[in-house]
Amino acid sequence: MSRKLFCEISPLTYKISTLKCRTIRHVQNLLGRRRLAKVKQEESLPCVIYKHNSLIRRQLGNTQMELQENKAVNLALSAPKVNGVLIRPGETFSFWRLVGNTTAAKGYKEGVTIANTQTKAGVGGGLCQFTNLIHWMVLHTPLTIVEHHHHDGIDLFPDYNRQVPFGTGTSIVYNYLDYRFKNETNVTYQLVVYVTDTHLCGELRASDPLPVKYHVKTENERFVRVGDAVYRQGQVYRLCIDKATGNELSRELIRDNHARVMYDTRHLLVETD
Repeated sequence: MSRKLFCEISPLTYKISTLKCRTIRHVQNLLGRRRLAKVKQEESLPCVIYKHNSLIRRQLGNTQMELQENKAVNLALSAPKVNGVLIRPGETFSFWRLVGNTTAAKGYKEGVTIANTQTKAGVGGGLCQFTNLIHWMVLHTPLTIVEHHHHDGIDLFPDYNRQVPFGTGTSIVYNYLDYRFKNETNVTYQLVVYVTDTHLCGELRASDPLPVKYHVKTENERFVRVGDAVYRQGQVYRLCIDKATGNELSRELIRDNHARVMYDTRHLLVETD
């Protein structure tokens, strides 16, 4: 049996570990040299670089739909904190810098959270859908991702009207698991995000149009049985295409998936390794 980590010994040690991680991040933010984006602008920048809408209420395995309703509340509270933010040349976007701690005192409710390959309810849960949306839009720009965490190695839920490739999600925990990207271009970008009754909606805008466009796709996706386990495999590529000529300028492997499937796979076509 593997030895337990300090944070796994008891709820108290977990709280101590969490406090330590949060304190370290606070100190890093104070002493760091990154210029974090914080200026907002009500007027939208003129050029829409990419836009995407994400369905809020989804059936995730056997999780309670009440948690999906709570997630809708959490997204409605957090979206205005990001909406309109400018990411100017040299600045870094930090999700937690803008949203802050998602506590019950601020109105946040229990949503789905993921820890150690398990789902559970936690206050502020479900906001990874927010960073998923932002990350997907950023992948369609030349912006540089500087902090990105992922639910590595696990495929927790069957696909439900999947719109984006598996493996392009995010994992966040206030405040030490953040989602960040840096603007290393000479163009100013802006995030426009809002919620409707059904969707979380996003636009990534810019002060100037881009001469290129990006396409993200999965290749060789399959389910493979290895011993008693089934794994989801496949590669996610990002293509950069010249708008004027249609020529492919670059092809970048951004994810090589090998994730253990945690749900019933009897309805899937599974290969044997």
